Amino acid sequence: MKLIKKYFNVLTPDRKKIRKKELLLGLLSGLLLGISFPPSPFPFLIFFALIPFLYVIEKRDSLFSINRFTYFTTFFFTIITLYWVGSWTKEADPFLMISGVLLMFVNPALFMIPSTLYYLCREHLNKNIALSLFPFFWVSFEYLYSLTDLRFPWLTLANSLPKFNIFIQAADIIGAYGLSLLVLYINLFLYLSLKNYRESKKLNLTYLTVALLLFILPIIYGAYKISSFQNQGKTLKVGLIQPDLNPWEKWAAGNLNEQLDLYLNMSKQAVDEGAEFILWPESALPVYLLSGNYEYEVERIHNFVRINNVSIMTGMPDATFYFDLTNAPPEAKRTTSGTTAYTSYNSILLFQPSKNAIQKYGKIKLVPFGEKVPFVEELPFLGDFIKWQVGISSWNVGKEQTVFNISDNLKVGGVICIESIYPDFVSGFVQKGANILAVVTNDSWYGYSSGPFQHKDISILRAVENRRSVIRAANGGISCIIDPLGNVISKTKLFTRDVLVGSTQLGEELTFYTKYPFLIPIIAFVISILIIVLSIIKKIIRKLSLQN
Repeated sequence: MKLIKKYFNVLTPDRKKIRKKELLLGLLSGLLLGISFPPSPFPFLIFFALIPFLYVIEKRDSLFSINRFTYFTTFFFTIITLYWVGSWTKEADPFLMISGVLLMFVNPALFMIPSTLYYLCREHLNKNIALSLFPFFWVSFEYLYSLTDLRFPWLTLANSLPKFNIFIQAADIIGAYGLSLLVLYINLFLYLSLKNYRESKKLNLTYLTVALLLFILPIIYGAYKISSFQNQGKTLKVGLIQPDLNPWEKWAAGNLNEQLDLYLNMSKQAVDEGAEFILWPESALPVYLLSGNYEYEVERIHNFVRINNVSIMTGMPDATFYFDLTNAPPEAKRTTSGTTAYTSYNSILLFQPSKNAIQKYGKIKLVPFGEKVPFVEELPFLGDFIKWQVGISSWNVGKEQTVFNISDNLKVGGVICIESIYPDFVSGFVQKGANILAVVTNDSWYGYSSGPFQHKDISILRAVENRRSVIRAANGGISCIIDPLGNVISKTKLFTRDVLVGSTQLGEELTFYTKYPFLIPIIAFVISILIIVLSIIKKIIRKLSLQN
């Protein structure tokens, strides 16, 4: 009760002034964080965006006030960077819009995880230790956000940096989470330097030097990697097909052969330009192509790859039907008749000229709400009323990562849409032998917004982390070819029908990051757990001492 009165008493005029100033500082941090992210050309803002935030949380006394301010700051950060999630196009599904609005309010609450850990550490150790460990608390939150059915780690701080090419080269050692850690410590030491100057009117060269070293050393390493990087000799000429079909309308029945004509004609153009490997986008055709009802269409694709001696990899819905319910796996869904069950996947299929067998990969990292209702296995009734009108909100989760072995020289890691934002997940394909990464996606749901640009730029980090070329086929753009140094060699424009043909490098060596992708997250997570355990122990000791 005393705590409630403390926070809801009428503020004095002086306290109102302080509170107003703090809110402006929170707004400033939120704005700086937001405009650090693509498509803004100012990634360097991320290196001091958190200074106003750190100034305020260090002054606040209670967990409630710290978390309230954290929510306020990250609410603006979320709106600026993720406003596009609800789609807001004229055809947009109302459920997608509702999900987008909910994300605006739920996402900032998750940022209270690192601020809570900071408070616990400050209470049971001291302010200086809490501040020094705050970057680890934040990174542990970033990694935790990539887990569970509610995962959406789009705002990992490293995702602001793809345009700062020379700085991100260190990702082949420390990965995206390591880059986030660098960003956070640069912010922290700049803040400590400013704080010291404000209090003593003297410049603390130690703090400033550490901040500059953390900034300059990755740049030196980046300059070395860029100047010394050598092509491993093997190349592949790829053709990326961008059909620019309306994602809302293509799920309507009746235009399947027209769509297939379009893909094959565009693929022929790519072959004529020398493409040895063709990549179609996510859910290229809006049917379960291998269900047995589309034998004619399947044969057309087989004939094309045989005649032109070229492989086609494509995103495609895929389903397996079980007419004997006793053979159906537990995750299988029943048809309306109840006599048949099926599993359905957002998949990648590979058609090869020398094989009739079609290799498959079922998407593992599904979009929360968009492709899978969170916790639907535990609460099945949720799946009955949370559905997109286009009928893609109930995919099954794929079983294992698949590397497509096309030849002795070509092994492709096929990544579907949002899977490209998970650093350790993508490195799993490279660990399994992939010498090139192929991303199939459909960002057209979100119109001409920041979303497609951000999604494309995140793939730059995956290229650098693993030193693998990334080829990306997007339904309406942005399709592109990214080299192992993170340079975008060529790209298409948004919402244009286009064929992109270009040469890519095939990599063989494994980077330190690829071998140990969990190193930074584990260190951050262990530190965070230790702080929680320590706070619990201290609380128990304090309680026992009071009783005694």
